[in-house]
Amino acid sequence: MKNREKDAKQKDEKKEYRRKKASEGSSSRTIRWDKLDNTANLFPVIAGEGLTNVYRISVTLTEEIVPERLQEALDIILPKFDGFNVRLRKGVFWYYFEENGKPAPRVEEETLFPCRFIRANKNHSYLFRVSYYECRINLEVFHVLTDGMGGLNFIRELTYQYLRLSHPELRGDEGDRLTAGTSLNLEDSFLRNFKEAKPSGFNREKAFLIKGETLDPGEFGMIHGYLPIAQLKERTHALGVSINEYLVAVFAWSIYREAAGGKIPERPIRIAVPVNLRPYYDSVTTKNFFVVVSATFMPEKQDVTFEEVLEAVKTSLRSQINKENLENLFSYSVSNQKNLFLRPIPLPLKGIAMRIVYNWSATANTTTMTNVGNVQVEDAYKPYIRRFHACIAMSKGQSLKGTICSYDGTLVFTFSTILSDTAVEKGFFRKIAEDGIDVTVETNGVFYE
Repeated sequence: MKNREKDAKQKDEKKEYRRKKASEGSSSRTIRWDKLDNTANLFPVIAGEGLTNVYRISVTLTEEIVPERLQEALDIILPKFDGFNVRLRKGVFWYYFEENGKPAPRVEEETLFPCRFIRANKNHSYLFRVSYYECRINLEVFHVLTDGMGGLNFIRELTYQYLRLSHPELRGDEGDRLTAGTSLNLEDSFLRNFKEAKPSGFNREKAFLIKGETLDPGEFGMIHGYLPIAQLKERTHALGVSINEYLVAVFAWSIYREAAGGKIPERPIRIAVPVNLRPYYDSVTTKNFFVVVSATFMPEKQDVTFEEVLEAVKTSLRSQINKENLENLFSYSVSNQKNLFLRPIPLPLKGIAMRIVYNWSATANTTTMTNVGNVQVEDAYKPYIRRFHACIAMSKGQSLKGTICSYDGTLVFTFSTILSDTAVEKGFFRKIAEDGIDVTVETNGVFYE
Protein backbone atom coordinates (compact mmCIF):
# COMPACT_ATOMS: atom_id res chain seq x y z
CA MET A 1 0.00 0.00 0.00
CA LYS A 2 2.78 2.43 0.92
CA ASN A 3 4.54 1.82 -2.40
CA ARG A 4 1.33 2.54 -4.34
CA GLU A 5 0.77 5.75 -2.39
CA LYS A 6 4.40 6.76 -3.01
CA ASP A 7 4.13 6.08 -6.75
CA ALA A 8 0.89 8.05 -6.97
CA LYS A 9 2.46 10.98 -5.17
CA GLN A 10 5.47 10.99 -7.49
CA LYS A 11 3.16 10.87 -10.55
CA ASP A 12 1.24 13.86 -9.23
CA GLU A 13 4.47 15.78 -8.74
CA LYS A 14 5.62 15.00 -12.27
CA LYS A 15 2.25 16.10 -13.69
CA GLU A 16 2.47 19.37 -11.75
CA TYR A 17 6.02 19.94 -12.99
CA ARG A 18 4.98 19.33 -16.63
CA ARG A 19 1.98 21.64 -16.18
CA LYS A 20 4.20 24.45 -14.90
CA LYS A 21 6.69 23.99 -17.73
CA ALA A 22 3.91 23.99 -20.30
CA SER A 23 2.43 27.17 -18.84
CA GLU A 24 5.74 28.93 -19.40
CA GLY A 25 5.20 28.50 -23.14
CA SER A 26 7.59 30.03 -25.62
CA SER A 27 8.80 32.60 -23.11
CA SER A 28 10.62 30.00 -20.96
CA ARG A 29 14.12 31.09 -19.98
CA THR A 30 17.38 29.49 -21.08
CA ILE A 31 18.29 26.43 -19.04
CA ARG A 32 21.53 26.86 -17.10
CA TRP A 33 24.32 24.37 -17.71
CA ASP A 34 27.83 23.87 -16.33
CA LYS A 35 30.95 21.81 -16.90
CA LEU A 36 32.11 19.15 -14.45
CA ASP A 37 35.25 19.97 -12.51
CA ASN A 38 38.45 18.15 -13.41
CA THR A 39 38.13 15.45 -10.75
CA ALA A 40 34.40 14.92 -11.32
CA ASN A 41 34.92 13.84 -14.93
CA LEU A 42 35.99 10.38 -13.72
CA PHE A 43 33.04 9.58 -11.43
CA PRO A 44 30.23 9.08 -14.00
CA VAL A 45 32.51 6.83 -16.05
CA ILE A 46 33.26 4.34 -13.27
CA ALA A 47 30.16 4.59 -11.06
CA GLY A 48 27.69 1.73 -10.66
CA GLU A 49 26.06 -0.52 -8.08
CA GLY A 50 29.40 -1.97 -6.95
CA LEU A 51 31.31 1.32 -7.08
CA THR A 52 28.85 4.01 -6.06
CA ASN A 53 31.19 6.97 -5.43
CA VAL A 54 28.68 8.16 -2.83
CA TYR A 55 29.57 9.67 0.54
CA ARG A 56 27.36 10.44 3.52
CA ILE A 57 27.32 13.29 6.01
CA SER A 58 24.71 13.12 8.76
CA VAL A 59 23.65 15.32 11.64
CA THR A 60 21.98 14.09 14.83
CA LEU A 61 19.62 16.52 16.52
CA THR A 62 18.29 16.58 20.06
CA GLU A 63 14.73 15.97 18.82
CA GLU A 64 13.04 13.43 16.57
CA ILE A 65 12.77 14.36 12.90
CA VAL A 66 9.37 15.35 11.50
CA PRO A 67 9.55 14.13 7.87
CA GLU A 68 7.06 16.64 6.40
CA ARG A 69 9.03 19.49 7.95
CA LEU A 70 12.32 18.11 6.60
CA GLN A 71 10.78 17.89 3.11
CA GLU A 72 9.63 21.49 3.39
CA ALA A 73 13.13 22.56 4.46
CA LEU A 74 14.65 20.78 1.45
CA ASP A 75 12.09 22.36 -0.89
CA ILE A 76 13.10 25.79 0.41
CA ILE A 77 16.88 25.53 0.23
CA LEU A 78 17.43 23.43 -2.91
CA PRO A 79 16.69 26.27 -5.38
CA LYS A 80 19.35 28.35 -3.61
CA PHE A 81 22.10 25.80 -4.35
CA ASP A 82 22.87 25.84 -8.06
CA GLY A 83 25.52 23.16 -7.48
CA PHE A 84 22.90 20.68 -6.21
CA ASN A 85 19.99 21.77 -8.38
CA VAL A 86 21.35 19.95 -11.45
CA ARG A 87 21.06 16.74 -13.39
CA LEU A 88 23.85 14.93 -15.25
CA ARG A 89 23.78 14.94 -19.03
CA LYS A 90 25.88 13.03 -21.53
CA GLY A 91 27.53 15.14 -24.21
CA VAL A 92 29.50 14.18 -27.29
CA PHE A 93 32.89 14.75 -25.66
CA TRP A 94 32.20 15.10 -21.91
CA TYR A 95 29.45 14.78 -19.33
CA TYR A 96 27.96 18.08 -18.20
CA PHE A 97 25.45 19.47 -15.69
CA GLU A 98 22.09 20.92 -16.68
CA GLU A 99 19.74 22.83 -14.41
CA ASN A 100 17.21 20.39 -13.03
CA GLY A 101 14.25 22.40 -11.79
CA LYS A 102 12.12 19.37 -10.95
CA PRO A 103 10.56 19.02 -7.50
CA ALA A 104 13.13 18.20 -4.85
CA PRO A 105 13.78 14.48 -4.27
CA ARG A 106 11.48 12.87 -1.75
CA VAL A 107 12.73 12.72 1.81
CA GLU A 108 12.35 9.16 3.06
CA GLU A 109 12.89 7.25 6.29
CA GLU A 110 16.13 5.29 6.18
CA THR A 111 15.45 1.59 5.75
CA LEU A 112 18.47 0.45 3.71
CA PHE A 113 22.24 0.64 4.14
CA PRO A 114 24.24 3.84 3.53
CA CYS A 115 26.10 4.99 0.40
CA ARG A 116 24.03 3.04 -2.12
CA PHE A 117 24.23 3.95 -5.79
CA ILE A 118 22.01 6.92 -6.62
CA ARG A 119 19.78 6.16 -9.57
CA ALA A 120 18.96 9.63 -10.86
CA ASN A 121 15.98 8.45 -12.93
CA LYS A 122 14.28 7.32 -9.70
CA ASN A 123 15.30 10.44 -7.78
CA HIS A 124 13.76 13.27 -9.86
CA SER A 125 17.10 13.28 -11.77
CA TYR A 126 18.98 14.60 -8.70
CA LEU A 127 22.41 13.32 -7.69
CA PHE A 128 21.90 13.38 -3.92
CA ARG A 129 19.40 11.95 -1.46
CA VAL A 130 18.09 13.02 1.94
CA SER A 131 16.78 10.55 4.49
CA TYR A 132 16.12 10.49 8.21
CA TYR A 133 16.11 8.05 11.12
CA GLU A 134 14.79 9.02 14.53
CA CYS A 135 16.81 12.17 15.38
CA ARG A 136 19.25 11.92 12.45
CA ILE A 137 19.24 13.65 9.05
CA ASN A 138 21.33 11.94 6.34
CA LEU A 139 22.69 13.59 3.22
CA GLU A 140 24.20 11.25 0.61
CA VAL A 141 25.99 12.80 -2.36
CA PHE A 142 27.30 11.42 -5.64
CA HIS A 143 30.90 12.69 -5.63
CA VAL A 144 30.46 14.16 -9.11
CA LEU A 145 28.65 17.11 -7.48
CA THR A 146 31.09 18.13 -4.79
CA ASP A 147 33.49 16.98 -2.10
CA GLY A 148 33.02 17.09 1.68
CA MET A 149 33.05 20.90 1.92
CA GLY A 150 30.15 21.25 -0.49
CA GLY A 151 28.26 18.49 1.30
CA LEU A 152 28.79 20.17 4.68
CA ASN A 153 27.55 23.49 3.27
CA PHE A 154 24.34 21.86 2.11
CA ILE A 155 23.50 19.76 5.18
CA ARG A 156 24.24 22.68 7.52
CA GLU A 157 21.82 24.93 5.66
CA LEU A 158 19.26 22.13 5.42
CA THR A 159 19.53 21.65 9.18
CA TYR A 160 19.26 25.37 9.90
CA GLN A 161 16.14 25.63 7.73
CA TYR A 162 14.59 22.57 9.38
CA LEU A 163 15.23 24.03 12.83
CA ARG A 164 13.77 27.40 11.79
CA LEU A 165 10.59 25.61 10.74
CA SER A 166 10.55 23.69 14.03
CA HIS A 167 11.43 26.73 16.15
CA PRO A 168 10.20 29.94 14.46
CA GLU A 169 12.05 32.07 17.02
CA LEU A 170 15.30 31.05 15.29
CA ARG A 171 14.23 32.81 12.08
CA GLY A 172 15.08 36.25 13.46
CA ASP A 173 15.86 39.08 11.03
CA GLU A 174 17.56 36.76 8.54
CA GLY A 175 14.38 34.89 7.64
CA ASP A 176 15.07 31.89 5.43
CA ARG A 177 18.25 33.27 3.86
CA LEU A 178 21.48 31.25 3.80
CA THR A 179 24.04 32.13 6.46
CA ALA A 180 26.89 34.46 5.54
CA GLY A 181 29.58 31.78 5.78
CA THR A 182 27.97 29.47 3.20
CA SER A 183 29.76 29.60 -0.14
CA LEU A 184 27.87 29.16 -3.42
CA ASN A 185 31.01 29.52 -5.55
CA LEU A 186 31.08 27.12 -8.50
CA GLU A 187 34.43 27.80 -10.13
CA ASP A 188 36.65 24.94 -11.25
CA SER A 189 39.60 25.75 -9.01
CA PHE A 190 41.68 23.05 -10.70
CA LEU A 191 41.55 24.98 -13.98
CA ARG A 192 41.99 28.38 -12.35
CA ASN A 193 45.17 27.32 -10.55
CA PHE A 194 46.65 25.20 -13.35
CA LYS A 195 50.00 26.54 -14.55
CA GLU A 196 51.76 23.92 -16.63
CA ALA A 197 51.63 20.24 -17.44
CA LYS A 198 53.47 17.93 -15.05
CA PRO A 199 54.35 14.23 -15.26
CA SER A 200 52.08 11.90 -13.32
CA GLY A 201 52.95 11.81 -9.63
CA PHE A 202 50.47 9.08 -8.75
CA ASN A 203 51.77 5.75 -7.47
CA ARG A 204 50.48 2.78 -9.44
CA GLU A 205 52.48 0.09 -7.63
CA LYS A 206 50.10 -2.45 -6.12
CA ALA A 207 49.57 -2.25 -2.38
CA PHE A 208 48.77 -4.80 0.33
CA LEU A 209 45.01 -5.45 0.25
CA ILE A 210 42.79 -6.45 3.16
CA LYS A 211 40.90 -9.61 2.27
CA GLY A 212 38.41 -11.84 4.02
CA GLU A 213 34.84 -13.05 4.15
CA THR A 214 32.39 -10.37 3.12
CA LEU A 215 28.98 -9.43 4.47
CA ASP A 216 25.88 -10.48 2.56
CA PRO A 217 25.35 -8.65 -0.75
CA GLY A 218 24.05 -5.14 -0.18
CA GLU A 219 25.06 -5.01 3.49
CA PHE A 220 27.32 -2.19 4.66
CA GLY A 221 29.00 -2.22 8.06
CA MET A 222 29.68 0.93 10.07
CA ILE A 223 31.60 1.33 13.33
CA HIS A 224 31.82 4.73 15.03
CA GLY A 225 34.48 5.55 17.59
CA TYR A 226 34.02 8.69 19.71
CA LEU A 227 37.30 10.29 20.85
CA PRO A 228 37.76 13.40 23.05
CA ILE A 229 39.76 15.93 21.00
CA ALA A 230 41.47 17.35 24.11
CA GLN A 231 42.93 13.92 24.94
CA LEU A 232 43.96 13.37 21.31
CA LYS A 233 45.78 16.70 21.27
CA GLU A 234 47.62 15.89 24.48
CA ARG A 235 48.79 12.53 23.13
CA THR A 236 49.77 13.74 19.66
CA HIS A 237 51.60 16.76 21.09
CA ALA A 238 53.70 14.39 23.20
CA LEU A 239 54.48 12.35 20.07
CA GLY A 240 55.29 15.42 17.96
CA VAL A 241 52.69 14.68 15.27
CA SER A 242 49.31 16.00 14.12
CA ILE A 243 46.04 14.26 14.96
CA ASN A 244 45.68 13.25 11.32
CA GLU A 245 49.19 11.75 11.19
CA TYR A 246 48.56 9.87 14.41
CA LEU A 247 45.26 8.36 13.23
CA VAL A 248 46.71 7.37 9.85
CA ALA A 249 49.58 5.67 11.70
CA VAL A 250 47.19 3.83 14.06
CA PHE A 251 45.22 2.68 11.01
CA ALA A 252 48.40 1.42 9.30
CA TRP A 253 49.51 -0.23 12.56
CA SER A 254 46.21 -2.07 13.00
CA ILE A 255 46.35 -3.29 9.37
CA TYR A 256 49.93 -4.48 9.90
CA ARG A 257 49.13 -6.26 13.16
CA GLU A 258 45.67 -7.68 12.37
CA ALA A 259 45.47 -8.12 8.58
CA ALA A 260 49.15 -8.83 7.86
CA GLY A 261 49.64 -10.74 11.13
CA GLY A 262 52.65 -8.65 12.17
CA LYS A 263 54.72 -10.21 9.37
CA ILE A 264 56.46 -8.61 6.40
CA PRO A 265 53.79 -8.28 3.68
CA GLU A 266 54.65 -8.80 0.03
CA ARG A 267 53.44 -5.30 -0.80
CA PRO A 268 53.49 -2.00 1.10
CA ILE A 269 50.63 -0.88 3.31
CA ARG A 270 49.51 2.34 1.68
CA ILE A 271 46.73 4.60 2.98
CA ALA A 272 45.20 7.15 0.60
CA VAL A 273 44.67 10.53 2.29
CA PRO A 274 42.61 13.16 0.42
CA VAL A 275 43.95 16.69 0.91
CA ASN A 276 41.66 19.74 0.72
CA LEU A 277 43.35 22.22 -1.64
CA ARG A 278 41.29 25.29 -0.72
CA PRO A 279 43.61 26.60 2.02
CA TYR A 280 46.58 26.44 -0.37
CA TYR A 281 44.87 28.46 -3.11
CA ASP A 282 42.49 30.76 -1.23
CA SER A 283 39.53 28.99 -2.84
CA VAL A 284 35.94 28.81 -1.62
CA THR A 285 34.62 26.67 -4.45
CA THR A 286 31.90 24.17 -3.65
CA LYS A 287 32.96 21.91 -6.50
CA ASN A 288 35.52 19.17 -5.91
CA PHE A 289 38.93 20.60 -5.07
CA PHE A 290 41.21 17.99 -3.53
CA VAL A 291 44.03 15.62 -4.41
CA VAL A 292 45.05 12.32 -2.85
CA VAL A 293 48.43 11.56 -1.32
CA SER A 294 49.43 8.19 0.08
CA ALA A 295 51.00 7.38 3.44
CA THR A 296 53.28 4.40 2.76
CA PHE A 297 54.60 1.91 5.28
CA MET A 298 56.68 -1.09 4.18
CA PRO A 299 58.07 -3.09 7.13
CA GLU A 300 61.54 -4.48 6.54
CA LYS A 301 61.45 -6.76 9.59
CA GLN A 302 58.94 -8.56 11.77
CA ASP A 303 57.60 -7.09 15.01
CA VAL A 304 57.87 -3.47 13.95
CA THR A 305 56.94 -1.06 16.76
CA PHE A 306 54.18 1.51 16.58
CA GLU A 307 56.75 4.27 16.90
CA GLU A 308 58.45 3.02 13.72
CA VAL A 309 55.13 2.97 11.88
CA LEU A 310 54.36 6.48 13.11
CA GLU A 311 57.73 7.79 11.91
CA ALA A 312 57.27 6.21 8.48
CA VAL A 313 53.77 7.68 8.11
CA LYS A 314 54.83 11.13 9.32
CA THR A 315 57.80 11.24 6.93
CA SER A 316 55.70 9.98 4.02
CA LEU A 317 52.90 12.51 4.50
CA ARG A 318 55.10 15.53 5.21
CA SER A 319 57.16 14.90 2.09
CA GLN A 320 53.98 15.08 -0.03
CA ILE A 321 51.73 17.65 1.63
CA ASN A 322 53.29 20.84 0.35
CA LYS A 323 51.97 23.24 -2.27
CA GLU A 324 54.52 22.33 -4.94
CA ASN A 325 53.81 18.59 -4.81
CA LEU A 326 50.04 19.05 -4.53
CA GLU A 327 50.13 21.29 -7.59
CA ASN A 328 52.11 18.68 -9.50
CA LEU A 329 49.48 16.05 -8.69
CA PHE A 330 46.48 17.93 -10.04
CA SER A 331 48.39 19.58 -12.91
CA TYR A 332 48.90 16.21 -14.57
CA SER A 333 45.15 15.54 -14.58
CA VAL A 334 44.25 19.04 -15.78
CA SER A 335 46.81 18.87 -18.59
CA ASN A 336 45.06 15.77 -19.94
CA GLN A 337 41.72 17.60 -19.87
CA LYS A 338 43.22 20.58 -21.74
CA ASN A 339 45.16 18.48 -24.26
CA LEU A 340 44.09 19.63 -27.74
CA PHE A 341 44.59 16.14 -29.17
CA LEU A 342 42.46 14.42 -26.52
CA ARG A 343 39.60 16.91 -26.30
CA PRO A 344 37.89 15.97 -29.61
CA ILE A 345 37.88 12.24 -28.80
CA PRO A 346 34.24 11.09 -28.35
CA LEU A 347 33.08 10.40 -24.80
CA PRO A 348 32.64 6.60 -25.24
CA LEU A 349 36.32 6.27 -26.22
CA LYS A 350 37.41 8.60 -23.42
CA GLY A 351 35.38 6.46 -21.02
CA ILE A 352 37.15 3.26 -22.07
CA ALA A 353 40.55 4.90 -21.57
CA MET A 354 39.57 6.37 -18.19
CA ARG A 355 38.28 3.01 -16.93
CA ILE A 356 41.51 1.30 -17.99
CA VAL A 357 43.62 3.90 -16.15
CA TYR A 358 41.38 3.69 -13.08
CA ASN A 359 41.52 -0.12 -12.94
CA TRP A 360 45.26 0.05 -13.38
CA SER A 361 45.76 2.34 -10.41
CA ALA A 362 42.82 1.33 -8.16
CA THR A 363 44.79 -1.25 -6.15
CA ALA A 364 47.69 1.11 -5.46
CA ASN A 365 46.24 1.82 -1.99
CA THR A 366 45.29 -0.52 0.83
CA THR A 367 42.58 1.78 2.11
CA THR A 368 41.48 5.41 2.35
CA MET A 369 41.23 7.68 5.38
CA THR A 370 39.54 11.03 4.79
CA ASN A 371 38.97 13.90 7.21
CA VAL A 372 35.85 16.00 6.65
CA GLY A 373 37.16 18.44 9.24
CA ASN A 374 35.90 20.20 12.35
CA VAL A 375 32.28 21.19 11.73
CA GLN A 376 31.30 24.67 12.87
CA VAL A 377 27.67 25.75 13.31
CA GLU A 378 25.98 29.04 14.16
CA ASP A 379 25.63 29.61 17.92
CA ALA A 380 21.84 29.86 17.80
CA TYR A 381 21.53 26.30 16.48
CA LYS A 382 24.07 24.58 18.76
CA PRO A 383 21.55 23.62 21.50
CA TYR A 384 19.64 21.54 18.94
CA ILE A 385 22.60 19.72 17.34
CA ARG A 386 24.18 16.77 19.09
CA ARG A 387 26.78 15.43 16.63
CA PHE A 388 27.89 14.91 13.02
CA HIS A 389 29.02 11.70 11.27
CA ALA A 390 30.52 10.98 7.86
CA CYS A 391 31.37 7.86 5.87
CA ILE A 392 32.44 6.89 2.36
CA ALA A 393 31.59 4.01 0.05
CA MET A 394 33.85 1.15 -0.95
CA SER A 395 36.02 1.19 -4.08
CA LYS A 396 37.92 -1.42 -6.07
CA GLY A 397 40.36 -3.29 -3.82
CA GLN A 398 39.36 -1.30 -0.73
CA SER A 399 36.88 -3.19 1.43
CA LEU A 400 37.52 -1.11 4.55
CA LYS A 401 37.78 2.69 4.83
CA GLY A 402 37.92 5.35 7.53
CA THR A 403 36.32 8.78 7.79
CA ILE A 404 36.89 11.50 10.39
CA CYS A 405 34.34 14.13 11.40
CA SER A 406 34.71 16.41 14.43
CA TYR A 407 32.19 18.56 16.27
CA ASP A 408 31.96 20.23 19.67
CA GLY A 409 35.07 18.67 21.21
CA THR A 410 34.52 15.11 19.95
CA LEU A 411 36.19 13.42 16.99
CA VAL A 412 34.17 10.62 15.39
CA PHE A 413 36.22 8.03 13.50
CA THR A 414 33.91 5.94 11.33
CA PHE A 415 34.91 2.67 9.71
CA SER A 416 32.84 1.64 6.70
CA THR A 417 33.31 -1.89 5.44
CA ILE A 418 31.88 -4.86 3.56
CA LEU A 419 34.05 -7.33 5.52
CA SER A 420 32.51 -9.45 8.27
CA ASP A 421 35.76 -9.62 10.27
CA THR A 422 36.30 -6.53 12.43
CA ALA A 423 39.81 -7.37 13.70
CA VAL A 424 41.40 -4.28 12.13
CA GLU A 425 38.78 -1.98 13.64
CA LYS A 426 39.16 -3.58 17.07
CA GLY A 427 42.95 -3.30 16.85
CA PHE A 428 42.60 0.39 15.90
CA PHE A 429 40.47 1.35 18.88
CA ARG A 430 42.44 -0.91 21.23
CA LYS A 431 45.67 0.93 20.37
CA ILE A 432 44.04 4.32 20.93
CA ALA A 433 42.72 3.18 24.32
CA GLU A 434 46.19 1.90 25.25
CA ASP A 435 47.48 5.40 24.53
CA GLY A 436 45.27 6.77 27.29
CA ILE A 437 42.45 8.13 25.13
CA ASP A 438 38.86 7.37 26.17
CA VAL A 439 37.02 5.55 23.39
CA THR A 440 33.30 4.89 23.03
CA VAL A 441 32.33 2.55 20.18
CA GLU A 442 29.00 1.85 18.50
CA THR A 443 28.03 -0.02 15.32
CA ASN A 444 25.04 -0.24 13.00
CA GLY A 445 24.55 -3.83 14.17
CA VAL A 446 25.21 -5.58 10.87
CA PHE A 447 28.05 -7.64 12.37
CA TYR A 448 25.81 -9.24 14.98
CA GLU A 449 22.82 -10.33 12.91
